[in-house]
Amino acid sequence: MQKQTEYSDAVRTKYPEQVVIAIAKDKAGRANPVTLGWTMIVSGNPPMMAIAVAKKHYSIEAITHSKSFTIAFPSSDMADAALFFGSKSGRNTDKFAEFDCKTEPAKSIDSVLLSDAVANFECTLESQIPAGDHIIFVGKVVSSHINIEPKKRLYTTGPGHKLGSPS
Repeated sequence: MQKQTEYSDAVRTKYPEQVVIAIAKDKAGRANPVTLGWTMIVSGNPPMMAIAVAKKHYSIEAITHSKSFTIAFPSSDMADAALFFGSKSGRNTDKFAEFDCKTEPAKSIDSVLLSDAVANFECTLESQIPAGDHIIFVGKVVSSHINIEPKKRLYTTGPGHKLGSPS
């Protein structure tokens, strides 16, 4: 049985929520990572994924400029990186210069992969859709990578940016 409640109360039941780090190069050629919670697979054939980015984020400019982006599934040991990438703006911070996070070149697009992530997906921008205070970017996956070491994925486990792996 269900009872009607406010959206703000019901949405708190979403945890654990997946975390991704999206990366796109800006006009200066800097790779700009941003931590996001809203992502999904939108097509299996061809493989496509989507991310929702707040309109105020600098990443909007980087993705629109580069016409491509990487979606990384961070490992549970990347919590500090995820918090840093989600709390600083690439508009005034070179996030990879400020935070030591191992990267490697992407294979099919002009971007980088996160070496310690569980998986990385290189995407070419297919479309963007305004959605309230966010823009949804849909990307065609042109190259996929998995970590050679088994790792657990990072999730938001509760309100207030509590990060970890679900039990």
